[in-house]
Amino acid sequence: MKLAIIGCGAIGTDVAIAADKMNEIEKVYLYDIDEKAAKSLQKKVNKSEISKVEEFIDEVDVVFEAASQKAVRDYAEKVLQKGKDIILMTIGSLFDDDFRLKLEGIARENKCKIYLPSGAVCGIDGVLSASVEKIYEVTLVTTKPPKALGTKNGKREVIFKGSARDAVKQFPKNINVAANLSIAGIGFDSTMVEIVVDPVATRNSHKILAHGKFGRLRAEVENMPNPNNPGSSYMASLSAIATLKRIINPIQIGA
Repeated sequence: MKLAIIGCGAIGTDVAIAADKMNEIEKVYLYDIDEKAAKSLQKKVNKSEISKVEEFIDEVDVVFEAASQKAVRDYAEKVLQKGKDIILMTIGSLFDDDFRLKLEGIARENKCKIYLPSGAVCGIDGVLSASVEKIYEVTLVTTKPPKALGTKNGKREVIFKGSARDAVKQFPKNINVAANLSIAGIGFDSTMVEIVVDPVATRNSHKILAHGKFGRLRAEVENMPNPNNPGSSYMASLSAIATLKRIINPIQIGA
Protein backbone atom coordinates (compact mmCIF):
# COMPACT_ATOMS: atom_id res chain seq x y z
CA MET A 1 0.00 0.00 0.00
CA LYS A 2 1.16 3.52 -0.79
CA LEU A 3 0.29 6.30 1.65
CA ALA A 4 0.33 10.07 1.22
CA ILE A 5 0.41 12.52 4.09
CA ILE A 6 -0.82 16.09 3.75
CA GLY A 7 0.48 18.07 6.71
CA CYS A 8 3.84 17.30 8.28
CA GLY A 9 3.18 18.75 11.73
CA ALA A 10 2.98 16.86 15.01
CA ILE A 11 0.28 14.36 14.01
CA GLY A 12 1.53 13.92 10.45
CA THR A 13 5.00 13.22 11.84
CA ASP A 14 3.73 10.61 14.28
CA VAL A 15 1.76 8.85 11.55
CA ALA A 16 4.61 8.93 9.03
CA ILE A 17 7.09 7.43 11.49
CA ALA A 18 4.60 4.70 12.42
CA ALA A 19 3.81 3.98 8.75
CA ASP A 20 7.52 3.66 8.03
CA LYS A 21 7.56 0.61 10.33
CA MET A 22 4.53 -1.10 8.74
CA ASN A 23 5.46 -3.84 6.29
CA GLU A 24 2.21 -3.37 4.38
CA ILE A 25 3.14 0.21 3.47
CA GLU A 26 5.75 0.39 0.75
CA LYS A 27 5.98 4.14 0.27
CA VAL A 28 5.02 7.36 2.07
CA TYR A 29 4.57 10.59 0.10
CA LEU A 30 4.90 13.80 2.09
CA TYR A 31 3.40 17.19 1.38
CA ASP A 32 3.24 20.40 3.40
CA ILE A 33 2.89 24.03 2.34
CA ASP A 34 5.92 24.56 4.57
CA GLU A 35 8.69 22.82 2.62
CA LYS A 36 10.97 22.88 5.66
CA ALA A 37 8.48 20.77 7.61
CA ALA A 38 8.31 18.19 4.82
CA LYS A 39 12.09 18.07 4.45
CA SER A 40 12.57 17.71 8.19
CA LEU A 41 10.13 14.79 8.32
CA GLN A 42 11.65 13.13 5.26
CA LYS A 43 14.90 12.68 7.18
CA LYS A 44 13.04 10.59 9.76
CA VAL A 45 11.12 8.34 7.35
CA ASN A 46 13.10 5.93 5.19
CA LYS A 47 10.25 5.12 2.79
CA SER A 48 9.33 8.74 2.20
CA GLU A 49 9.42 11.05 -0.78
CA ILE A 50 8.37 14.71 -0.93
CA SER A 51 5.76 15.27 -3.60
CA LYS A 52 2.91 17.61 -4.51
CA VAL A 53 -0.66 16.35 -4.25
CA GLU A 54 -1.17 16.57 -8.01
CA GLU A 55 1.89 14.37 -8.53
CA PHE A 56 1.16 11.57 -6.03
CA ILE A 57 -2.62 11.38 -6.26
CA ASP A 58 -2.62 8.74 -9.02
CA GLU A 59 0.02 6.64 -7.26
CA VAL A 60 -1.36 6.28 -3.73
CA ASP A 61 -4.03 4.09 -2.16
CA VAL A 62 -4.78 6.21 0.92
CA VAL A 63 -4.32 9.90 1.70
CA PHE A 64 -3.95 11.05 5.30
CA GLU A 65 -4.78 14.69 6.08
CA ALA A 66 -3.53 16.46 9.19
CA ALA A 67 -3.17 20.03 7.99
CA SER A 68 -6.10 22.46 8.11
CA GLN A 69 -9.68 23.11 7.09
CA LYS A 70 -8.32 24.82 3.97
CA ALA A 71 -6.37 21.70 3.04
CA VAL A 72 -9.52 19.60 3.32
CA ARG A 73 -11.34 22.09 1.12
CA ASP A 74 -8.51 22.12 -1.42
CA TYR A 75 -7.79 18.41 -1.68
CA ALA A 76 -10.47 16.09 -0.26
CA GLU A 77 -12.72 16.30 -3.28
CA LYS A 78 -9.81 15.72 -5.69
CA VAL A 79 -8.68 12.65 -3.72
CA LEU A 80 -12.15 11.12 -3.69
CA GLN A 81 -12.73 11.87 -7.36
CA LYS A 82 -9.72 9.63 -8.04
CA GLY A 83 -11.33 6.83 -6.06
CA LYS A 84 -8.78 7.02 -3.24
CA ASP A 85 -9.60 6.60 0.44
CA ILE A 86 -8.91 9.57 2.70
CA ILE A 87 -8.36 9.84 6.46
CA LEU A 88 -9.35 13.26 7.81
CA MET A 89 -8.01 14.63 11.08
CA THR A 90 -9.40 18.14 10.53
CA ILE A 91 -12.93 16.88 11.01
CA GLY A 92 -14.10 20.38 11.90
CA SER A 93 -14.02 21.12 8.18
CA LEU A 94 -17.15 18.99 7.85
CA PHE A 95 -19.37 21.34 9.91
CA ASP A 96 -20.54 22.73 6.55
CA ASP A 97 -23.41 20.33 5.81
CA ASP A 98 -23.40 20.94 2.06
CA PHE A 99 -19.67 20.31 1.81
CA ARG A 100 -19.86 17.15 3.93
CA LEU A 101 -22.74 15.72 1.90
CA LYS A 102 -20.91 16.57 -1.31
CA LEU A 103 -17.84 14.61 -0.19
CA GLU A 104 -20.05 11.72 0.91
CA GLY A 105 -21.72 11.66 -2.49
CA ILE A 106 -18.40 11.64 -4.34
CA ALA A 107 -17.12 8.83 -2.14
CA ARG A 108 -20.23 6.73 -2.83
CA GLU A 109 -19.98 7.36 -6.55
CA ASN A 110 -16.30 6.38 -6.67
CA LYS A 111 -16.57 3.51 -4.15
CA CYS A 112 -14.02 4.88 -1.70
CA LYS A 113 -14.04 5.73 1.99
CA ILE A 114 -13.72 8.79 4.22
CA TYR A 115 -12.23 7.74 7.57
CA LEU A 116 -12.73 9.93 10.66
CA PRO A 117 -10.47 8.81 13.54
CA SER A 118 -11.97 9.15 17.01
CA GLY A 119 -9.10 11.45 17.89
CA ALA A 120 -8.53 12.57 21.46
CA VAL A 121 -11.78 11.22 22.93
CA CYS A 122 -13.18 7.90 24.08
CA GLY A 123 -16.84 6.97 23.73
CA ILE A 124 -17.60 7.93 20.12
CA ASP A 125 -18.11 4.25 19.27
CA GLY A 126 -20.81 4.11 21.96
CA VAL A 127 -22.53 7.23 20.65
CA LEU A 128 -22.40 5.83 17.12
CA SER A 129 -24.05 2.61 18.27
CA ALA A 130 -26.64 4.52 20.30
CA SER A 131 -27.54 6.65 17.26
CA VAL A 132 -29.29 3.63 15.73
CA GLU A 133 -32.05 4.53 18.19
CA LYS A 134 -33.10 7.86 19.71
CA ILE A 135 -30.44 9.96 21.47
CA TYR A 136 -31.91 12.77 23.57
CA GLU A 137 -28.80 14.80 24.32
CA VAL A 138 -25.02 14.80 23.90
CA THR A 139 -22.58 17.14 25.64
CA LEU A 140 -18.83 17.45 25.29
CA VAL A 141 -16.83 19.18 28.02
CA THR A 142 -13.24 19.96 27.01
CA THR A 143 -10.70 21.30 29.50
CA LYS A 144 -7.26 22.48 28.47
CA PRO A 145 -4.41 24.55 29.94
CA PRO A 146 -4.13 28.14 28.64
CA LYS A 147 -1.18 27.36 26.38
CA ALA A 148 -3.16 24.71 24.51
CA LEU A 149 -5.89 27.25 23.77
CA GLY A 150 -3.57 30.14 23.02
CA THR A 151 -4.73 32.22 25.98
CA LYS A 152 -3.20 33.56 29.20
CA ASN A 153 -6.12 33.05 31.58
CA GLY A 154 -5.03 33.14 35.21
CA LYS A 155 -8.09 31.36 36.53
CA ARG A 156 -10.33 28.45 35.57
CA GLU A 157 -13.27 29.60 33.47
CA VAL A 158 -15.65 28.48 30.75
CA ILE A 159 -14.62 30.33 27.60
CA PHE A 160 -17.24 28.77 25.34
CA LYS A 161 -20.66 27.23 25.80
CA GLY A 162 -22.87 26.48 22.85
CA SER A 163 -23.45 24.21 19.86
CA ALA A 164 -20.74 22.06 18.29
CA ARG A 165 -21.20 23.99 15.05
CA ASP A 166 -20.29 27.28 16.71
CA ALA A 167 -17.48 25.65 18.70
CA VAL A 168 -15.83 24.35 15.55
CA LYS A 169 -16.14 27.76 13.89
CA GLN A 170 -14.59 29.61 16.84
CA PHE A 171 -11.93 27.03 17.74
CA PRO A 172 -11.03 25.34 14.43
CA LYS A 173 -7.71 23.97 15.71
CA ASN A 174 -8.82 22.81 19.16
CA ILE A 175 -12.17 21.11 18.97
CA ASN A 176 -12.19 18.63 16.06
CA VAL A 177 -13.48 16.07 18.56
CA ALA A 178 -16.77 17.99 18.69
CA ALA A 179 -17.20 17.59 14.95
CA ASN A 180 -16.61 13.85 15.06
CA LEU A 181 -18.99 13.45 17.98
CA SER A 182 -21.65 15.43 16.12
CA ILE A 183 -21.40 13.30 13.00
CA ALA A 184 -21.54 10.10 15.05
CA GLY A 185 -24.53 11.26 17.07
CA ILE A 186 -27.20 13.95 16.83
CA GLY A 187 -25.61 16.57 14.61
CA PHE A 188 -23.73 19.85 14.95
CA ASP A 189 -26.64 21.95 16.17
CA SER A 190 -27.92 19.56 18.83
CA THR A 191 -24.54 18.53 20.25
CA MET A 192 -23.58 20.89 23.07
CA VAL A 193 -19.99 21.88 23.88
CA GLU A 194 -18.30 23.52 26.84
CA ILE A 195 -14.66 24.60 26.57
CA VAL A 196 -12.90 25.27 29.85
CA VAL A 197 -9.48 26.86 30.29
CA ASP A 198 -7.71 25.82 33.49
CA PRO A 199 -4.24 27.17 34.39
CA VAL A 200 -3.77 24.29 36.85
CA ALA A 201 -4.46 21.63 34.20
CA THR A 202 -1.47 19.74 32.86
CA ARG A 203 -3.45 17.57 30.47
CA ASN A 204 -6.10 18.02 27.80
CA SER A 205 -9.29 16.36 29.03
CA HIS A 206 -12.51 15.49 27.21
CA LYS A 207 -15.72 14.26 28.79
CA ILE A 208 -18.68 12.98 26.78
CA LEU A 209 -22.12 12.80 28.37
CA ALA A 210 -24.98 11.24 26.43
CA HIS A 211 -28.53 10.21 27.24
CA GLY A 212 -30.87 8.28 24.99
CA LYS A 213 -33.05 5.24 24.52
CA PHE A 214 -29.96 3.07 25.09
CA GLY A 215 -29.45 4.50 28.58
CA ARG A 216 -26.71 6.86 29.75
CA LEU A 217 -23.11 7.20 28.66
CA ARG A 218 -20.24 8.94 30.40
CA ALA A 219 -16.76 8.70 28.94
CA GLU A 220 -13.78 10.76 30.09
CA VAL A 221 -10.14 10.79 29.09
CA GLU A 222 -7.21 12.86 30.33
CA ASN A 223 -4.67 13.16 27.53
CA MET A 224 -1.04 14.03 27.60
CA PRO A 225 -0.38 16.89 25.16
CA ASN A 226 1.54 15.95 22.04
CA PRO A 227 5.17 16.81 22.86
CA ASN A 228 5.48 18.61 19.53
CA ASN A 229 2.21 20.55 19.78
CA PRO A 230 0.57 21.33 23.16
CA GLY A 231 -2.68 22.19 21.41
CA SER A 232 -3.09 18.58 20.28
CA SER A 233 -3.48 15.51 22.46
CA TYR A 234 -1.11 12.62 21.91
CA MET A 235 -4.15 10.33 21.80
CA ALA A 236 -5.12 12.02 18.51
CA SER A 237 -1.92 10.72 16.91
CA LEU A 238 -2.48 7.25 18.35
CA SER A 239 -6.04 7.26 17.02
CA ALA A 240 -4.78 8.22 13.57
CA ILE A 241 -2.24 5.40 13.60
CA ALA A 242 -4.90 2.96 14.80
CA THR A 243 -7.16 4.02 11.91
CA LEU A 244 -4.35 3.37 9.44
CA LYS A 245 -3.82 -0.06 10.97
CA ARG A 246 -7.56 -0.71 10.75
CA ILE A 247 -7.45 -0.13 6.99
CA ILE A 248 -4.67 -2.68 6.70
CA ASN A 249 -5.94 -5.23 9.22
CA PRO A 250 -8.58 -7.77 8.10
CA ILE A 251 -10.06 -7.81 11.63
CA GLN A 252 -12.29 -4.78 12.26
CA ILE A 253 -13.06 -3.78 15.85
CA GLY A 254 -15.78 -1.40 17.02
CA ALA A 255 -19.11 -0.09 15.80
